[in-house]
Amino acid sequence: MSLGLRIREAVNRLQPLGFLYSAYETQVLAQLDRSALPRHVAVLADGNRRWARANAPEQPLVVGYQAGADKLREFVDWCADLGIGVVTLWVLSTENLTRSGADEVGPLLQVIERLVADLSHTYNVQVVGDVSLLPQEMATHLSDAQQASGVHDGIHVNVAIAYGGRHELRDAVRSLLASEAEKGTSLDELAGTLEIDHIAEHLYTAGQPDPDLIIRTSGEQRMSGFLIWQSAHSEYYFCEALWPDFRKVDFIRALRSYAQRERRYGR
Repeated sequence: MSLGLRIREAVNRLQPLGFLYSAYETQVLAQLDRSALPRHVAVLADGNRRWARANAPEQPLVVGYQAGADKLREFVDWCADLGIGVVTLWVLSTENLTRSGADEVGPLLQVIERLVADLSHTYNVQVVGDVSLLPQEMATHLSDAQQASGVHDGIHVNVAIAYGGRHELRDAVRSLLASEAEKGTSLDELAGTLEIDHIAEHLYTAGQPDPDLIIRTSGEQRMSGFLIWQSAHSEYYFCEALWPDFRKVDFIRALRSYAQRERRYGR
């Protein structure tokens, strides 16, 4: 956790309500089965715009995006503290890029770029998504941050930017076809030998464990195409809180719920 966040958290805990919350958080954390934690947690950080309209109605929506980015950084720190090895953050969908105006998308992209740069100072970061949809300068900065983050051990953070589940499957098939064409494989040969693992090897998250737990905030109970392939056997947890209001105790509750479930993997 960054020094600034630690200081803010310490100050909050000294307040009466903060003290009570801290005690409750400690109690819930003590009930958590550490042996049953997920290896990979993914989150749809939903509700930033609604949070901005409710909490800063006179301010531009970017204040909500920044509050959401600050919470994402805290969230990754929580995961690292608990030893969760892989985290995936969905921060920008392909639909966000096409349905929002330039005056809204521009500030959001700046917040995302700063978030990736910040995370890259501490964690191993990988950008997943169709970066060709992003401004070239931003794509270059994201690539540089990703490359620089490779020196870090420990937790791996996927940041899904310009991500869409159907886009990912399209790109995986394109990559698979191109790879097989280089080997001289005909379409007929490929059709006769294609296996599920062959497609998985060309996903954005190839080589990583599939998400065990997917969290979505803001009361929405749909997946919106997030990790379509990888989430076949994931457990879902839906939380009413808008993302900037998502607390550590909410996260611990999600982990506790996950630990209490019997995973059948389709059997």
